[in-house]
Amino acid sequence: MKLLITGGHLAPALALIDELEKIKKEVDVIFVGRKYPIDRERTLSLEYREISKKKLEFVSLEAGRLTRVISLSSLIGILKIPIGFISAFFIINKYRPDHIMSFGGYLALPIVFWGFVFKIPVFTHEQTIRPGLANRFISFFSKKIFVSFEEVKNNFPANKTFVSGNPVKPSIYKIIKKPFEIKKDLPVIYITGGSLGSHSINLHIKNIITELLNRYIVIHQVGDTKEYHDFEDLEKLRNKLPKKLQSRYFLVKHFFDDQIGYVYDKADLVIGRAGANTFFELLSLNKPALFIPLPWSSGREQQHHAEIFTKAGCGEFFHQITPSAKLLRLIIQMIDNIDYYKNNFKSLSKFYKKNVAKYLIDEIFKQD
Repeated sequence: MKLLITGGHLAPALALIDELEKIKKEVDVIFVGRKYPIDRERTLSLEYREISKKKLEFVSLEAGRLTRVISLSSLIGILKIPIGFISAFFIINKYRPDHIMSFGGYLALPIVFWGFVFKIPVFTHEQTIRPGLANRFISFFSKKIFVSFEEVKNNFPANKTFVSGNPVKPSIYKIIKKPFEIKKDLPVIYITGGSLGSHSINLHIKNIITELLNRYIVIHQVGDTKEYHDFEDLEKLRNKLPKKLQSRYFLVKHFFDDQIGYVYDKADLVIGRAGANTFFELLSLNKPALFIPLPWSSGREQQHHAEIFTKAGCGEFFHQITPSAKLLRLIIQMIDNIDYYKNNFKSLSKFYKKNVAKYLIDEIFKQD
């Protein structure tokens, strides 16, 4: 039995793979993704590293996309659309999977299209509260569509759409490996820009890092984008700080799946983007968040995720065009009132569903 997994969201894919390993289902997993996350750089993607660590077959696909912004990179993206469909045809023809599980996005579209043509059952999962154009196309070719939010159902055909919730990686709940040792004698802030990092967030933190370290322990996941050399710049900045402050600043490029449980365990407050997977991880852990939504996310999805946390009293959100001084004030406010934010998570319980990965697996293999 072969299951091909593809799409732009790594976290739910890893949750599904972990559940397959847990129930010991005899399934050969093929993962189709991006070996290099940025065209102009040859830095290996986090998905390639994670899938390789699990000793699963990774197939690299270069796919194009349509964007709302006209630029050289967007034109290159358009030119890559036919290349992606041609490559996807050869991938499907070579591996002939029994099922395809898509976690959405432009990368999954050509794979899903050829899966439909080859009469392979296609299943897709929509993580966000505002589906993008690619997932709307993917839904047409899908046998079943799973969504994380109840209100998303109306965007897809009712007869094949199910509210599943979002699969969350089991690794976030347990300490498997310690990337470093933290003596927690101060509140701990975890700052993340996602697997690639966020240059905008990194610049804000650079402006206020000394003030933060005078009050807190900071774990900062910077990313490894060569264009901005954020990690190198922040490392130089850290090395100029007094030894006491240096010891409170844990600077990393990215965290692997087996390290993130330790980071979440130590963190009192998480600062970062408001993607769906971050939203559901923090919800399941009852971790207050200060969200900095990606301004150009599809349908302003990250803004909506951040607003849900804020309205429930579980977090705050900060527009990245706002001065860094306001970000510092919000951080201090949240840490000083952290119990208030933690105690409000019960109002978000309707969004959280357990055993989602198992439910998806049962649905995919229902007829087998």
